[in-house]
Amino acid sequence: MGKYIVKRILTGIISMFILITVTFFLTRSMPGSPFQTGNVSADIQAAMEEEYGLNQPLLRQYGTYLGNLMKGDLGISFKKQGVRVTEVIGRAWPVTAALGFLAVLTAAVVGTLLGIWMAQTKSRLIKGGLFLGNVLGSAVPNFAAALLLLLIFGVKLGWFPVSGIFTPVHYVLPVISLAVYPTAVVARIMSQRFREEAGKEYVIMAKARGLKWRKIVWTHVMRHAYLPVLNYLGPAAAFLMTGSFVVETIYTIPGLGREFVEAISNRDYTMIMGLTIFMGTVVILVNLTVDLLCGLMNPRIRKSYEEA
Repeated sequence: MGKYIVKRILTGIISMFILITVTFFLTRSMPGSPFQTGNVSADIQAAMEEEYGLNQPLLRQYGTYLGNLMKGDLGISFKKQGVRVTEVIGRAWPVTAALGFLAVLTAAVVGTLLGIWMAQTKSRLIKGGLFLGNVLGSAVPNFAAALLLLLIFGVKLGWFPVSGIFTPVHYVLPVISLAVYPTAVVARIMSQRFREEAGKEYVIMAKARGLKWRKIVWTHVMRHAYLPVLNYLGPAAAFLMTGSFVVETIYTIPGLGREFVEAISNRDYTMIMGLTIFMGTVVILVNLTVDLLCGLMNPRIRKSYEEA
Protein backbone atom coordinates (compact mmCIF):
# COMPACT_ATOMS: atom_id res chain seq x y z
CA MET A 1 0.00 0.00 0.00
CA GLY A 2 2.91 2.34 0.76
CA LYS A 3 4.32 2.03 -2.76
CA TYR A 4 0.88 2.69 -4.22
CA ILE A 5 0.46 5.86 -2.13
CA VAL A 6 3.92 7.18 -3.05
CA LYS A 7 3.28 6.63 -6.77
CA ARG A 8 -0.06 8.42 -6.60
CA ILE A 9 1.44 11.39 -4.70
CA LEU A 10 4.32 11.70 -7.21
CA THR A 11 1.83 11.61 -10.08
CA GLY A 12 -0.12 14.41 -8.40
CA ILE A 13 3.00 16.55 -7.93
CA ILE A 14 4.02 16.14 -11.58
CA SER A 15 0.49 16.98 -12.72
CA MET A 16 0.51 20.10 -10.53
CA PHE A 17 3.84 21.29 -11.99
CA ILE A 18 2.57 20.82 -15.56
CA LEU A 19 -0.65 22.69 -14.70
CA ILE A 20 1.28 25.63 -13.21
CA THR A 21 3.66 25.85 -16.17
CA VAL A 22 0.98 25.63 -18.86
CA THR A 23 -1.31 28.12 -17.10
CA PHE A 24 1.52 30.62 -16.57
CA PHE A 25 2.54 30.75 -20.23
CA LEU A 26 -1.08 30.74 -21.44
CA THR A 27 -1.98 33.73 -19.28
CA ARG A 28 1.07 35.61 -20.49
CA SER A 29 0.08 34.90 -24.10
CA MET A 30 -3.29 36.62 -23.65
CA PRO A 31 -3.57 39.70 -25.90
CA GLY A 32 -3.33 43.10 -24.26
CA SER A 33 -2.21 44.13 -20.81
CA PRO A 34 -3.95 43.90 -17.43
CA PHE A 35 -3.49 47.66 -17.13
CA GLN A 36 -4.69 48.51 -20.62
CA THR A 37 -7.81 50.63 -20.23
CA GLY A 38 -9.25 53.55 -22.13
CA ASN A 39 -8.29 56.24 -19.61
CA VAL A 40 -4.72 55.12 -18.85
CA SER A 41 -1.86 56.60 -20.87
CA ALA A 42 0.90 54.49 -22.37
CA ASP A 43 3.47 55.91 -19.92
CA ILE A 44 1.36 55.03 -16.86
CA GLN A 45 0.66 51.56 -18.29
CA ALA A 46 4.39 50.97 -18.83
CA ALA A 47 5.15 52.16 -15.28
CA MET A 48 2.56 49.81 -13.79
CA GLU A 49 3.89 46.87 -15.82
CA GLU A 50 7.39 47.67 -14.54
CA GLU A 51 6.07 47.84 -10.97
CA TYR A 52 4.62 44.32 -11.26
CA GLY A 53 7.62 42.96 -13.18
CA LEU A 54 5.76 42.40 -16.44
CA ASN A 55 8.52 44.12 -18.41
CA GLN A 56 11.01 41.39 -17.51
CA PRO A 57 11.82 38.44 -19.80
CA LEU A 58 9.15 35.74 -19.66
CA LEU A 59 11.41 33.02 -18.27
CA ARG A 60 12.58 35.34 -15.51
CA GLN A 61 8.96 36.11 -14.62
CA TYR A 62 8.30 32.37 -14.52
CA GLY A 63 11.25 31.73 -12.22
CA THR A 64 10.20 34.56 -9.90
CA TYR A 65 6.67 33.26 -9.73
CA LEU A 66 7.82 29.72 -8.90
CA GLY A 67 10.11 31.09 -6.19
CA ASN A 68 7.25 33.05 -4.60
CA LEU A 69 4.95 30.06 -4.96
CA MET A 70 7.36 27.84 -3.04
CA LYS A 71 7.01 30.33 -0.16
CA GLY A 72 3.21 30.10 -0.33
CA ASP A 73 2.83 33.53 -1.94
CA LEU A 74 0.21 33.61 -4.71
CA GLY A 75 0.71 37.32 -5.29
CA ILE A 76 -1.46 40.43 -5.28
CA SER A 77 -4.36 41.02 -7.66
CA PHE A 78 -3.58 43.34 -10.56
CA LYS A 79 -7.13 44.73 -10.55
CA LYS A 80 -8.10 44.73 -6.87
CA GLN A 81 -5.58 47.10 -5.38
CA GLY A 82 -3.83 45.73 -2.31
CA VAL A 83 -5.91 42.52 -2.26
CA ARG A 84 -3.95 39.29 -2.05
CA VAL A 85 -5.07 36.25 -4.03
CA THR A 86 -5.16 34.18 -0.85
CA GLU A 87 -7.68 36.63 0.65
CA VAL A 88 -10.03 36.17 -2.31
CA ILE A 89 -9.70 32.38 -2.13
CA GLY A 90 -10.28 32.42 1.63
CA ARG A 91 -13.47 34.42 1.14
CA ALA A 92 -14.90 32.58 -1.89
CA TRP A 93 -13.80 28.98 -1.27
CA PRO A 94 -16.07 28.16 1.72
CA VAL A 95 -19.17 29.13 -0.29
CA THR A 96 -18.19 27.08 -3.34
CA ALA A 97 -17.03 24.14 -1.22
CA ALA A 98 -20.32 24.07 0.70
CA LEU A 99 -22.33 24.07 -2.54
CA GLY A 100 -20.13 21.39 -4.09
CA PHE A 101 -20.14 19.17 -1.03
CA LEU A 102 -23.92 19.31 -0.67
CA ALA A 103 -24.37 18.63 -4.40
CA VAL A 104 -22.03 15.61 -4.30
CA LEU A 105 -23.70 14.28 -1.16
CA THR A 106 -27.12 14.67 -2.77
CA ALA A 107 -25.98 12.94 -5.96
CA ALA A 108 -24.34 10.07 -4.05
CA VAL A 109 -27.31 9.37 -1.76
CA VAL A 110 -30.21 10.00 -4.14
CA GLY A 111 -28.43 8.48 -7.15
CA THR A 112 -27.53 5.32 -5.22
CA LEU A 113 -31.07 4.83 -3.93
CA LEU A 114 -32.61 5.47 -7.35
CA GLY A 115 -30.13 3.09 -8.99
CA ILE A 116 -30.98 0.29 -6.56
CA TRP A 117 -34.68 0.99 -7.06
CA MET A 118 -34.28 0.82 -10.85
CA ALA A 119 -32.44 -2.50 -10.56
CA GLN A 120 -34.84 -4.03 -8.04
CA THR A 121 -38.32 -2.90 -9.08
CA LYS A 122 -40.59 -5.31 -10.95
CA SER A 123 -43.10 -2.65 -12.00
CA ARG A 124 -42.77 -1.63 -15.64
CA LEU A 125 -44.45 1.70 -14.91
CA ILE A 126 -41.98 2.61 -12.17
CA LYS A 127 -39.03 1.32 -14.19
CA GLY A 128 -40.14 3.35 -17.20
CA GLY A 129 -40.63 6.49 -15.08
CA LEU A 130 -37.22 6.15 -13.47
CA PHE A 131 -35.60 5.52 -16.86
CA LEU A 132 -37.27 8.62 -18.34
CA GLY A 133 -36.20 10.74 -15.37
CA ASN A 134 -32.67 9.42 -15.72
CA VAL A 135 -32.52 10.31 -19.41
CA LEU A 136 -33.85 13.83 -18.76
CA GLY A 137 -31.44 14.35 -15.88
CA SER A 138 -28.51 13.28 -18.05
CA ALA A 139 -29.58 15.46 -20.98
CA VAL A 140 -30.31 18.74 -19.20
CA PRO A 141 -27.16 20.84 -18.55
CA ASN A 142 -26.83 22.44 -15.14
CA PHE A 143 -27.36 25.99 -16.40
CA ALA A 144 -30.69 24.98 -17.99
CA ALA A 145 -31.71 23.19 -14.77
CA ALA A 146 -30.69 26.27 -12.79
CA LEU A 147 -32.80 28.59 -14.94
CA LEU A 148 -35.84 26.28 -14.86
CA LEU A 149 -35.66 25.87 -11.08
CA LEU A 150 -35.19 29.61 -10.63
CA LEU A 151 -38.16 30.51 -12.83
CA ILE A 152 -40.55 27.87 -11.44
CA PHE A 153 -39.72 27.62 -7.74
CA GLY A 154 -38.14 31.03 -7.25
CA VAL A 155 -40.03 33.48 -9.45
CA LYS A 156 -43.41 31.83 -10.16
CA LEU A 157 -44.06 29.99 -6.89
CA GLY A 158 -41.78 32.05 -4.67
CA TRP A 159 -40.84 29.07 -2.51
CA PHE A 160 -37.09 29.75 -2.49
CA PRO A 161 -34.84 32.83 -2.77
CA VAL A 162 -33.16 33.30 -6.13
CA SER A 163 -29.93 35.16 -5.35
CA GLY A 164 -27.09 35.12 -2.87
CA ILE A 165 -26.20 32.74 -0.05
CA PHE A 166 -27.47 34.00 3.29
CA THR A 167 -29.54 31.22 4.90
CA PRO A 168 -29.77 27.43 4.49
CA VAL A 169 -32.82 27.92 2.25
CA HIS A 170 -30.66 29.83 -0.25
CA TYR A 171 -28.67 26.63 -0.90
CA VAL A 172 -31.65 24.56 -2.09
CA LEU A 173 -31.99 25.64 -5.73
CA PRO A 174 -28.23 25.95 -6.52
CA VAL A 175 -27.50 22.55 -4.93
CA ILE A 176 -30.30 20.84 -6.85
CA SER A 177 -29.13 22.51 -10.08
CA LEU A 178 -25.61 21.15 -9.56
CA ALA A 179 -26.79 17.71 -8.42
CA VAL A 180 -29.22 16.88 -11.25
CA TYR A 181 -26.68 15.55 -13.76
CA PRO A 182 -24.37 13.63 -11.37
CA THR A 183 -27.43 12.09 -9.70
CA ALA A 184 -28.60 10.72 -13.05
CA VAL A 185 -25.13 9.36 -13.83
CA VAL A 186 -24.77 7.71 -10.41
CA ALA A 187 -28.24 6.15 -10.73
CA ARG A 188 -27.41 4.72 -14.16
CA ILE A 189 -24.05 3.30 -13.06
CA MET A 190 -25.47 1.88 -9.85
CA SER A 191 -28.45 0.27 -11.59
CA GLN A 192 -26.24 -1.50 -14.13
CA ARG A 193 -23.60 -2.62 -11.64
CA PHE A 194 -26.16 -3.72 -9.04
CA ARG A 195 -27.87 -6.00 -11.55
CA GLU A 196 -24.54 -7.49 -12.60
CA GLU A 197 -23.38 -8.13 -9.04
CA ALA A 198 -26.76 -9.46 -7.87
CA GLY A 199 -26.59 -12.21 -10.49
CA LYS A 200 -23.12 -13.49 -9.60
CA GLU A 201 -22.38 -16.82 -7.97
CA TYR A 202 -21.32 -15.49 -4.57
CA VAL A 203 -24.72 -13.79 -4.18
CA ILE A 204 -26.57 -16.99 -5.13
CA MET A 205 -24.46 -18.96 -2.64
CA ALA A 206 -25.12 -16.38 0.09
CA LYS A 207 -28.86 -16.72 -0.54
CA ALA A 208 -28.55 -20.52 -0.38
CA ARG A 209 -26.84 -20.21 3.00
CA GLY A 210 -29.90 -18.39 4.29
CA LEU A 211 -28.47 -14.87 4.60
CA LYS A 212 -31.00 -12.06 4.53
CA TRP A 213 -31.16 -10.13 1.25
CA ARG A 214 -30.57 -6.79 2.97
CA LYS A 215 -27.38 -8.08 4.57
CA ILE A 216 -26.19 -9.54 1.25
CA VAL A 217 -26.77 -6.20 -0.46
CA TRP A 218 -25.01 -3.93 2.04
CA THR A 219 -22.24 -6.37 3.01
CA HIS A 220 -21.30 -7.89 -0.36
CA VAL A 221 -23.09 -6.44 -3.40
CA MET A 222 -22.59 -2.74 -2.60
CA ARG A 223 -18.88 -3.18 -1.91
CA HIS A 224 -18.27 -4.27 -5.51
CA ALA A 225 -21.04 -2.35 -7.23
CA TYR A 226 -20.00 1.01 -5.74
CA LEU A 227 -16.45 1.08 -7.11
CA PRO A 228 -17.43 2.54 -10.53
CA VAL A 229 -19.65 5.06 -8.73
CA LEU A 230 -16.74 6.09 -6.53
CA ASN A 231 -14.51 6.47 -9.59
CA TYR A 232 -17.08 8.82 -11.12
CA LEU A 233 -17.77 10.79 -7.94
CA GLY A 234 -14.07 11.68 -7.56
CA PRO A 235 -13.77 13.92 -10.63
CA ALA A 236 -17.38 15.07 -10.19
CA ALA A 237 -16.70 16.16 -6.60
CA ALA A 238 -13.52 17.94 -7.65
CA PHE A 239 -15.41 19.83 -10.36
CA LEU A 240 -18.33 20.81 -8.13
CA MET A 241 -16.15 21.81 -5.18
CA THR A 242 -13.95 24.10 -7.27
CA GLY A 243 -16.83 26.10 -8.67
CA SER A 244 -19.60 25.80 -11.17
CA PHE A 245 -19.20 29.05 -13.06
CA VAL A 246 -22.63 29.28 -14.67
CA VAL A 247 -24.72 28.30 -11.64
CA GLU A 248 -22.84 30.74 -9.40
CA THR A 249 -23.42 33.47 -11.97
CA ILE A 250 -27.15 32.71 -12.35
CA TYR A 251 -27.76 32.80 -8.59
CA THR A 252 -25.23 35.65 -8.02
CA ILE A 253 -23.22 33.53 -5.58
CA PRO A 254 -19.84 35.02 -4.53
CA GLY A 255 -17.85 31.83 -5.09
CA LEU A 256 -14.67 30.79 -6.88
CA GLY A 257 -16.45 30.41 -10.20
CA ARG A 258 -17.51 34.03 -10.36
CA GLU A 259 -14.07 35.23 -9.24
CA PHE A 260 -12.43 33.13 -11.96
CA VAL A 261 -14.67 34.53 -14.70
CA GLU A 262 -13.96 38.10 -13.54
CA ALA A 263 -10.22 37.42 -13.44
CA ILE A 264 -10.19 36.18 -17.03
CA SER A 265 -12.29 39.13 -18.22
CA ASN A 266 -9.90 41.57 -16.49
CA ARG A 267 -6.72 39.74 -17.58
CA ASP A 268 -5.74 39.57 -13.92
CA TYR A 269 -2.75 37.24 -14.29
CA THR A 270 -2.03 36.62 -10.61
CA MET A 271 -5.69 35.96 -9.82
CA ILE A 272 -6.02 33.53 -12.75
CA MET A 273 -2.85 31.72 -11.68
CA GLY A 274 -3.78 31.59 -8.01
CA LEU A 275 -7.31 30.31 -8.60
CA THR A 276 -6.10 27.75 -11.16
CA ILE A 277 -3.42 26.43 -8.81
CA PHE A 278 -5.86 26.22 -5.92
CA MET A 279 -8.53 24.48 -8.00
CA GLY A 280 -5.95 22.12 -9.47
CA THR A 281 -4.71 21.23 -6.01
CA VAL A 282 -8.25 20.44 -4.85
CA VAL A 283 -8.88 18.29 -7.95
CA ILE A 284 -5.64 16.33 -7.46
CA LEU A 285 -6.26 15.80 -3.72
CA VAL A 286 -9.85 14.64 -4.27
CA ASN A 287 -8.81 12.23 -7.04
CA LEU A 288 -5.94 10.95 -4.88
CA THR A 289 -8.36 10.30 -2.01
CA VAL A 290 -10.75 8.43 -4.32
CA ASP A 291 -7.91 6.35 -5.78
CA LEU A 292 -6.76 5.38 -2.29
CA LEU A 293 -10.31 4.45 -1.27
CA CYS A 294 -10.68 2.32 -4.40
CA GLY A 295 -7.33 0.67 -3.65
CA LEU A 296 -8.48 -0.16 -0.13
CA MET A 297 -11.82 -1.53 -1.33
CA ASN A 298 -10.33 -3.57 -4.17
CA PRO A 299 -6.75 -4.88 -3.72
CA ARG A 300 -6.58 -5.80 -7.43
CA ILE A 301 -6.62 -2.09 -8.36
CA ARG A 302 -3.77 -1.38 -5.98
CA LYS A 303 -1.77 -4.38 -7.20
CA SER A 304 -2.16 -3.47 -10.88
CA TYR A 305 -0.91 0.06 -10.19
CA GLU A 306 2.07 -1.16 -8.16
CA GLU A 307 3.09 -3.53 -10.96
CA ALA A 308 2.85 -0.80 -13.61
